[in-house]
Amino acid sequence: MADNANNYDSSEIRVLEGLEAVRVRPGMYIGSTGYDGLHHLIKEIADNSIDEAIAGYCTKIEITVQADGGVKVEDNGRGIPVDIHPKTKKSTLETVLTVLHAGGKFGDGGYKTSSGLHGVGSSVVNALSTRMVAEVYRDGKIHHIEFDTGKPTSDLQVTGKTEKRGTSITFYPDEKIFKGGTKIDFNWVLSYARHQAYLTKGVVIATADERTGARETFYFEGGIRSYIKRLNNGKEVLGDDIFYVDKQDETAGVEIAVQYNDSYAETMKPFVNNVLTPDGGTHVVGFRTALNRTINDYARKSGLLKEKEDNLTGDDIKEGLTAVILIKLSNPEFEGQTKNKLGNPEARGYVDKVMSEYFGYYLEENPQIAKKIVQKATLAARARKAARAARDNVIRKGAFEGLNLPSKLADCSSRDRSECELFIVEGNSAAGSAKEGRNPKIQAILPLRGKVLNTERARLDKMLANQELVSLIKGLGVGIGDQFDISGLRYDKIVFMTDADVDGLHIATLLMTFFFRYMPEVISEGHVYLAKPPLFGLIKGTGNTRKIDYMYDEVALEKKLTEKIEEKRANGTKIDENQERFKQAGYTAQQRFKGLGEMDAKQLWETTMDPENRILVQVHIDDAEKADAVFTKLMGDQVDLRKNFIQAGAASVNLDDLDF
Repeated sequence: MADNANNYDSSEIRVLEGLEAVRVRPGMYIGSTGYDGLHHLIKEIADNSIDEAIAGYCTKIEITVQADGGVKVEDNGRGIPVDIHPKTKKSTLETVLTVLHAGGKFGDGGYKTSSGLHGVGSSVVNALSTRMVAEVYRDGKIHHIEFDTGKPTSDLQVTGKTEKRGTSITFYPDEKIFKGGTKIDFNWVLSYARHQAYLTKGVVIATADERTGARETFYFEGGIRSYIKRLNNGKEVLGDDIFYVDKQDETAGVEIAVQYNDSYAETMKPFVNNVLTPDGGTHVVGFRTALNRTINDYARKSGLLKEKEDNLTGDDIKEGLTAVILIKLSNPEFEGQTKNKLGNPEARGYVDKVMSEYFGYYLEENPQIAKKIVQKATLAARARKAARAARDNVIRKGAFEGLNLPSKLADCSSRDRSECELFIVEGNSAAGSAKEGRNPKIQAILPLRGKVLNTERARLDKMLANQELVSLIKGLGVGIGDQFDISGLRYDKIVFMTDADVDGLHIATLLMTFFFRYMPEVISEGHVYLAKPPLFGLIKGTGNTRKIDYMYDEVALEKKLTEKIEEKRANGTKIDENQERFKQAGYTAQQRFKGLGEMDAKQLWETTMDPENRILVQVHIDDAEKADAVFTKLMGDQVDLRKNFIQAGAASVNLDDLDF
């Protein structure tokens, strides 16, 4: 150790030049090298085209997933400059694509507002691509240059004439960087394009997938008002008029759309320069402050809130709220390159001022809608007060000391959350087998009696009157409502273990609705799983020699039987075609598990609970808006929506695959 310490000199210090640092630590620039990081590359390039549209220079953007694995983004903006940059002595195009912190979003001559650092995004994508092809259409010429992992492989050349204008960037993600593969998810592209079209009035965004031939084009004249309509699709709105304001000045722009619905959940979409900020920030604080103050002032002035009544709280007012906030700043201050939260203190004042003034006018001019909003918030306040006593009994303090745990919970002994698992089990019979067969150190069992409450149409006070949900909330240790705190979660894995039939799937869906509506962080942080119990058991032998091969679906069953039969034939065994398939394959019996309760403790452990053998399906949310729409459709109170969904999907169901 002493020798190494004495030899520590300048030769031990590695200096990363150019874009080399990006390839060494890609996660610092794109968040991860998995699915999210891969698709973030598209966003970094396409955001530059969006900035041209926001600035008023671009009306069309095309995003193409190519058959050869590349992604092409082309716009009809001004085109990245191609003249020699005074500092780098290289073309400005090459500079933008190879130098970090170079681009049109620095200084005063580029964009007043932008979604990020133009040079950072483009050059990072270049560094993480095996090949990048850039073409600029300016002054009647096609300017062409190519790169390999961020290094130019040719000089900038004029390769032809054109009447077009704009920029085309094609890049090929590097498989050495993205270990999970470089296959682009076209659904991600569609979601990104749709959102940007909502947020950028007057721009057409065309998408194409050359691998499948799929194409879709997005254009929304109503901008974020059209976005509000989509978010509220399938929900009963409190009045058809959408509140909308768009105020721009030299320092900032504020665009807000608001509409209430009769649900109990809030949908908030805050953006800064077209970038979603899921963790909110100062613009959201300004919006909430103004919304709460304005509604309370109106309620007092109109007599809807009596003098002796307390003010409505933020939790009361946000029930059923759907809002889109789009603020544009010349110098946004985000937390990190992934831009999840806005930090500019002045943004709070901008949004507060605009929202207070114009939403006040809206309430005055739409008294019927205003009355419905106040009445809904007032009802929420009453429900909140009614639920307070019940909630205090549910919120468990000192979770690891076992205080107030539900009596039906068979807890695990470990206090290390990272290894603890909670199995939510359908029925007492299956729960009994699970308790007997589990690993009691790390596995806890919580039985459910029947189907839990559908929480899609239930307020907190009604939920806390449901004993099954109360037991679940107590067992999880995270609280509920405004006292929810995910740091109290007692288990790393929460596993829904239900029968593989219609009733079991319905129970799993009810549980999923509860988590999605009231504990979405538990899902988003990767703690929720679905157990996959086997459907079939192929039995060979009897007594002590008895052995069971478990099959999880009919496809696996048929494959196993076919393999065994062909193996016997290859060994010269004559097969009796009149026998049942499992006997032809050499098994003595075939068992169909209709439910978990049909398995004994040993079978349940071997197939569904043993970490070495089980199959768990992790639940994650790729598209929160689509998930919201699905829950509204399937679990809401509008029967026609469910009926249409079933009828639309009925044609794709193969009756031969159903087991009656």
